[in-house]
Amino acid sequence: MKNKWEESLAALSVGQQFAYKVKDDARKDKIRRYAPLILLVIMTMIGAVSQKDFFTWGNVVNIMYQMSIPLVISVGLTYVLLLGSIDLSIEGVMGFAGSFVAFLVVNNSNSNDFGILGILFVILISTFIGAITGIIHVKARIATFIVTYAVGSIMTGVAVLVYQGTPIQVKDELFVVLSQGKFIGIPYITIIAFAIFIIGALILNYTAFGRAVYAIGDNETAAASTGINIGLTKIKVFALCGCTAGMAGILQCIRLKLGQSSIGLNQMFPVVTAIVIGGGSLAGGKGGALSAFVGVLIYTELANWLTLMGVDPYVKKVIQGVIIIVAVTLTINRNRKTISK
Repeated sequence: MKNKWEESLAALSVGQQFAYKVKDDARKDKIRRYAPLILLVIMTMIGAVSQKDFFTWGNVVNIMYQMSIPLVISVGLTYVLLLGSIDLSIEGVMGFAGSFVAFLVVNNSNSNDFGILGILFVILISTFIGAITGIIHVKARIATFIVTYAVGSIMTGVAVLVYQGTPIQVKDELFVVLSQGKFIGIPYITIIAFAIFIIGALILNYTAFGRAVYAIGDNETAAASTGINIGLTKIKVFALCGCTAGMAGILQCIRLKLGQSSIGLNQMFPVVTAIVIGGGSLAGGKGGALSAFVGVLIYTELANWLTLMGVDPYVKKVIQGVIIIVAVTLTINRNRKTISK
């Protein structure tokens, strides 16, 4: 039996039903758009009330430091998710970049001393790896989760070959300074990460390339009809994701002063989750830099608050999981398919 709401809706004309649906979709979209910000405000208020150290400058800096690596990863991954695709090679590329840069700068394993040139070379190689991934996906028409998983596995293996099974300890003076130095109390790593994020956000929001990414994710056929080079844009996106994954790997190497394949382990899926929490969509076309930032901040702030509360690590994972499910439930658009391309 139909309820009264369904009967009243059925009594409307086709035009009235369409107008109602448009208005209802706009209302739901508005809720999804602001739900992450509301959740962030509520979490911050709870954290401030429950823990006196939560809102101190030292803890704020600590939160920014903790979100540095995820924020860099989110830059390239946001572009990929906007296409409705996925990049499972991020962790492998991070491990390779961190291992290779450790091999090229002053270390305990060899006499190399390429310094800043070594860092730039590794970023270039990571970008090239991302571009190759995009080319294989576009030209061979292989689903991104298959191609990127394979590339990630390859790069993890290459990383281990670079250091021959024995992790490399970095002794380069630049790495030591960057890992320990601060500017007005903020770690250099955090400043670098936020700078990378801002550049990525500006490119996404204010360039033709960024608009093309949104258009493809929203409707690839319509985007092609406007003259957008779909294949080239996708290749550029994966090249960018490879670049930011390489940067994240280098920053992780700087932070740990150690090069090994595992520095990228368990880094990608938390960021994917954070982006979706922030309002992004696995189906593409939704989200952006601000959504990614809010999502990463929510995820990091939650972990920080639970740590300050002294919650058992296993209980902490349960609580994180429950809150993540609630947050995603509030933000996800159920009218869109969520299968990666």
